[in-house]
Amino acid sequence: MDTITIQILNPKAKKLLKDLAELKLIAINDAPQNSFAEVLKKLRSKSKSTPSLEEITKEVELVRTKRYAK
Repeated sequence: MDTITIQILNPKAKKLLKDLAELKLIAINDAPQNSFAEVLKKLRSKSKSTPSLEEITKEVELVRTKRYAK
C-alpha cells in the first residue's frame, strides 16, 4: 500500500476522490488540524527574530541551574 499527500485544486477532483473511496479503491484520511509543524510555524510567525545559539544556550543553562539547585 502506498500513501501520498495531494492538494486538491479543483472541487471536481474532490468528488472524484470521494467516488473512488465509495468504490473502496482508495481510503481518504483527513490530516490532523493542529500538527506540530503548524503550531511551530504559527509560533515562529509571531516572533520578530530567531534567537541566536548563544541565547538558546544561556536559557538552557539557566533552566538546568534552577532544576538541579533543588
